[in-house]
Amino acid sequence: MESLYLLIPLSLVLVFVIGAIFWWATRSGQFDDMQGPAHRILMDDDATHEDDKPPQ
Repeated sequence: MESLYLLIPLSLVLVFVIGAIFWWATRSGQFDDMQGPAHRILMDDDATHEDDKPPQ
């Protein structure tokens, strides 16, 4: 029964840690450029992007 008392604080800490990571990820700006690398990683296609072409 006493071990159940540990689950409540641990679950609250886990919620705050996951919330902080989510908040940081949305505020970091990595998803602002929807044609950038983050978008290309999320897209599941093999199309090349203009940044992926070798220099001429």
